[in-house]
Amino acid sequence: MRFKGAIFDLDGTLIDSIEDIADSMNSVLRENGFPEHDLKSYKIFVGNGIKTLVRRALPKDSAEEAIERCYTAMMSRYERFCDVKSAPYKGIPELLSHFHDRGVQMAVLSNKADRITKRVIATLLPGTPFVNVEGLTDEATKKPNPANALKICDNMGVRPEEIIYLGDTGIDMETAKRAGFYAVGVLWGFRGKDELISNGADILITAPDELLKLL
Repeated sequence: MRFKGAIFDLDGTLIDSIEDIADSMNSVLRENGFPEHDLKSYKIFVGNGIKTLVRRALPKDSAEEAIERCYTAMMSRYERFCDVKSAPYKGIPELLSHFHDRGVQMAVLSNKADRITKRVIATLLPGTPFVNVEGLTDEATKKPNPANALKICDNMGVRPEEIIYLGDTGIDMETAKRAGFYAVGVLWGFRGKDELISNGADILITAPDELLKLL
């Protein structure tokens, strides 16, 4: 078998979370007197962590104090409402089951806050035997920095070239290439094929079951 491990991004790859993210952020914006945004905008805002999401959602000339206030409010609200409308994409539970049955080790690596990442996985994909579920704990190691991805690779005991990395953004593809993984861009997520290709995707897939052909 060519690949022995698979690392998944969370939002836009395993879980369709955009409505919960948008609802929480729009609530914070509304409470602070700022304009709200539609779902299409949030698909561009996400991917670099919640602090960056807040910066992108607020007006460009917002003071740092306003950004910090809204960030604190967003973290509090989203942690409470991160799994209201969110759900695994069609075919994801079956894909994870197939991977497990074939002996492929699996992990999750997200730029979402670590405790929220762990809660979402525990709630929406309970019992899935991930080797690691890792969210953001340190801005310095945020994707596309490959440090945490390579730590997961070490935990799996496999070589980087034996890892499939799945994601829906250019950040994910860059992370995969910098780590030496096989970069799989998923087209059911938040970004388009041009962004994925320009950031190094080795292959694009339109449905989870297409990935089984790589094993």
